[in-house]
Amino acid sequence: MSNSCRIFVLTAVAAFCFAVAAPAAHAQIRIGIGIGAEPACPYGYFDYAPYSCAPYGYYGPEWFDSGVFLVAGPWHHGHEYFYGHVNNRFDPNHGYHGALPQRGEAHADHHEAFHGNEMRDGAGHVHGDTRHH
Repeated sequence: MSNSCRIFVLTAVAAFCFAVAAPAAHAQIRIGIGIGAEPACPYGYFDYAPYSCAPYGYYGPEWFDSGVFLVAGPWHHGHEYFYGHVNNRFDPNHGYHGALPQRGEAHADHHEAFHGNEMRDGAGHVHGDTRHH
């Protein structure tokens, strides 16, 4: 086999392995997300996979009933017209780099100083007027 043919075969094998391996790993990660019990997070969890715990101040008071998070994402079973305020400045997808609580941490009542900048339904869709102070 000539050198140019050998290089072509090695390049083709490497490209095939890269193309097959990366999406397969990504798909394996996404398959199990959202299956099972909702996350136990002290201040609720983000409404998109992988449903990490959201920090204090992300959700407004209408998302809680007696200190218990009403749920978001695939576990949301509220009425179809539910909308609640969020402060997306506490969302990593909007540049937040601060601390995130761990699942199972104790809940503390909050929301006295909540300042929402977005209104969402339980599935994470943004709706209407987003100002709430």
